[in-house]
Amino acid sequence: MIAATASVPTRSASRYLQQLCKHWAHNLEVSFDAQHGSVVFPRDARGADFPGDGLATFDAKPDTLEVRIDASTPEQLEGLQGAVVRHLDRFAFREAPLTFDWRPA
Repeated sequence: MIAATASVPTRSASRYLQQLCKHWAHNLEVSFDAQHGSVVFPRDARGADFPGDGLATFDAKPDTLEVRIDASTPEQLEGLQGAVVRHLDRFAFREAPLTFDWRPA
């Protein structure tokens, strides 16, 4: 597994975490509360893009949303980073684009 983390400056971390998890709960395995959430991105049915499960975790802090993505391949990591950024920017449209300082975990 490879992983990346980002600290995203926002005062609405808990709200965005919950919106994002509720959004993905319709078709993915999700658990969350006001301060922590996790989303499992299962292996693609065709086995093409996602050779194994990916995991995104979120922790709401007073001034940041802490994001961690665990993936099986660099391509999966990049794809999941992009999905998280796009979805969070959609929910945070008043302050988008949010700043993600991705770094290896």
